[in-house]
Amino acid sequence: MDLRTEYIADQVKLKGKVYPCTVNPTMNLMGGKWKAVILYHLKDNAKRYSELRKEMHFVTEMTLSLQLKQLEKDGLVSRKVYGKKPPVKVIYNLTEFGKTLIPVLDAMMNWGNQVIAEKGEFIKKNI
Repeated sequence: MDLRTEYIADQVKLKGKVYPCTVNPTMNLMGGKWKAVILYHLKDNAKRYSELRKEMHFVTEMTLSLQLKQLEKDGLVSRKVYGKKPPVKVIYNLTEFGKTLIPVLDAMMNWGNQVIAEKGEFIKKNI
């Protein structure tokens, strides 16, 4: 299938960057190892940094912090700080723009569930 049938131009431009197709800016905004995972964890409700860290214990604190900053810079995540003195309370939430990715995140989760069901296994943590 020719990618050009999916949009009406030979190239696309977003925030000053030119891409060969519309998949590129999508991957630029949510691609990488952790961005989509962070967005997925925020899709149902806002979370504190510590909650995200607990849910995503495989990611380092530095990586989580950097990815959250990038998602905020790109307008997908908002960051609200409560309090003036440490320890302050910081809440992360999807912006309205970020919420437009929920169908994509759900499709990724459904596909991942199908692949694991067919070719892998689901592992429950012993608590």
